[in-house]
Amino acid sequence: MVQIVLFNKPYDVLSQFTDTAGRRTLADYIPIKGVYPAGRLDRDSEGLVILTNHGRLQHRIADPSHKLEKCYWVQVEGEPDPNALIRLRNGVVLKDGITAPAEAELIAAPDIWPRTPPIRHRVNIPTAWLRLIIREGRNRQVRRMTAAVGYPTLRLIRHRIGEWTLDQLAPGEYRVIKVQ
Repeated sequence: MVQIVLFNKPYDVLSQFTDTAGRRTLADYIPIKGVYPAGRLDRDSEGLVILTNHGRLQHRIADPSHKLEKCYWVQVEGEPDPNALIRLRNGVVLKDGITAPAEAELIAAPDIWPRTPPIRHRVNIPTAWLRLIIREGRNRQVRRMTAAVGYPTLRLIRHRIGEWTLDQLAPGEYRVIKVQ
């Protein structure tokens, strides 16, 4: 039986089961044997990580060639202007090449949990939230994209991968889906 585990990865947790440096890992939250993450989420990012015991499904989720949508809620420093959103939508030039076009829009602050530790707060610098949908998976891609258009990422939450979402999962919680 195929198992899919939807996990809301907290901030400062590694997307792997072991770590020789003693940092928090998936093993601190998920007691299920034989499942492995389909892709990664940086230690300083939060949100949806999918794990599975099915190799082909793991590959389909993680491999950028399948162009599975990944939706992020991104809190940025400053208030992005229309030109920045257009650049994100058209693709951004990074050191490793231009990104594929993304869906990008300003959103109201999502109703989410507080982060521990909280993001830095500067009285004179406003922040804004974006919904960014990409179909690639380069290293730290979303953070590099927002920085490239002049709005550094302060907080990054992956809300959705394909059809699977974080809905109803608090940080550190997981839900198992069994598929025949």
